[in-house]
Amino acid sequence: MVEFSKMNLKDIEEDDEGEEEGEEVESAPPLKVGEEREIGSNGLKKKLIKRGLNWETPQFGDEVTRDIVSGLDHGIVTMRRGEMAIFTLPPELAYGASGRAGVPPNAVVQFEVELLSWITVVDVCKDGGIIKKILENGEQIGPPGDLDEVLVSYKAMLVDGTIVAQTHDEGVEFYIKDDAFGEVGKKSNDELPSIPPNSTLSISAELLSFKRVIDITGDLKVKKKVLREGEGTVTANEGAAVTVRYKAMLEDGTVFERMGIDGQQPLEFITDEEQTIVGLDRAVSTMKKHEYALVTISPEYGFGSAEVKQDLAVVPPSSTILYEVEMLDFVREKAPWEMCNTERIEAAARKKEEGNQLFKNGKYQRAAKKYDKILDIESCNVKALYRRAQAYMGVSDLFSAEMDLKRALEADPHNREIKLTHKNLKQLQAESNRRDAKLYRAMFPSTSKDASTAAKRLKTGEDNTRDENVSAMETENASVERAVSDTTAATT
Repeated sequence: MVEFSKMNLKDIEEDDEGEEEGEEVESAPPLKVGEEREIGSNGLKKKLIKRGLNWETPQFGDEVTRDIVSGLDHGIVTMRRGEMAIFTLPPELAYGASGRAGVPPNAVVQFEVELLSWITVVDVCKDGGIIKKILENGEQIGPPGDLDEVLVSYKAMLVDGTIVAQTHDEGVEFYIKDDAFGEVGKKSNDELPSIPPNSTLSISAELLSFKRVIDITGDLKVKKKVLREGEGTVTANEGAAVTVRYKAMLEDGTVFERMGIDGQQPLEFITDEEQTIVGLDRAVSTMKKHEYALVTISPEYGFGSAEVKQDLAVVPPSSTILYEVEMLDFVREKAPWEMCNTERIEAAARKKEEGNQLFKNGKYQRAAKKYDKILDIESCNVKALYRRAQAYMGVSDLFSAEMDLKRALEADPHNREIKLTHKNLKQLQAESNRRDAKLYRAMFPSTSKDASTAAKRLKTGEDNTRDENVSAMETENASVERAVSDTTAATT
């Protein structure tokens, strides 16, 4: 097979650069059977004999056929699978002034071509470091992501054809970010030779399957690996009533809890209501019906630094824990636009009561989320803005608190409570600024010292200037007084 040359692609790009700036280039209509048309500006002509089967065409870099002249590249990239065409090549795109066996010098040559198939070639890293030839397209939608676990069957060879790594037919599982052989190479074993450092490898690989791994919390401390996809596209959400069954384990495989397994009742709870550990709650909120997943939870989102006795085992302090979870069913909390007026009023009252209780218990972040939901229903609810501002102040989010208080004052400018809270906020902001300034001086003492010295110099300069001005004024006044005195004496 012949790979289209990058030089030919460059030639076409240079042809495009010849267009005037701002010139509109209209695409030519598709060729009709029997019609002939010139392609580009190099004299290449194409006559359509038979239409192709679809709209796909090969790209420069793809492998199409064997033993073709370089100029034919420009024609083949216009063809579709199953298409047949006659290409007329001028000498400079064919065999040139030298000709070849059976072709005289400077001859115009015709090729009748049928495009049966091609191999797509991809420059993965855009630097020529990894070149991928797609021998067979995959079935699953989308490629795996950086965190995903893949099942791959492969055979790796050196440039000379020596096999240096090979999987069994069932393949091997690994994560996308696992390293390859790198600069240290790979030692030999009883079956395969070693891989020299910095070797170029040719790898024949088949992606058998992959499991999506999702970073639930954004800090890689709660990860969900989807073992079985759920139904449809709808997931649970915050405030959903969910029914799940699970097996909870330590990293060494010790099972410390089961729910909904071996005749036990499944767990039913409302998400975002602190009815289970945070990591499990957050992961379940992203699951579809009948989805089955393995959730890995770091201590910060699990049981923390405490030792916790569970039904089947003790969870040691600071343990990373795993849950094999299946979502049996859920009922999503309705969005505001899905509610009637009565439901909106009831939901706002319920969220207000829940938020106020959380605020009293010092759970300011969760209280703020309840007020969020009230404001989703009533965007100008003054009481909710006021309460959310207080919750923000409780977690030292003074900027967000000020935004809410300003909105509340715009809606109710004479509200005494809001004015008083806004005054308290200004005091907190001033204290925060003083703390920040003190911290800055501690972190950058030399800068602070230089600034202080500069300020002193500026002050000294101002004092000197002021003294000079006073002296000049006194001299001027004395001169005026003498002049007046002299004038008076002369008059007398």
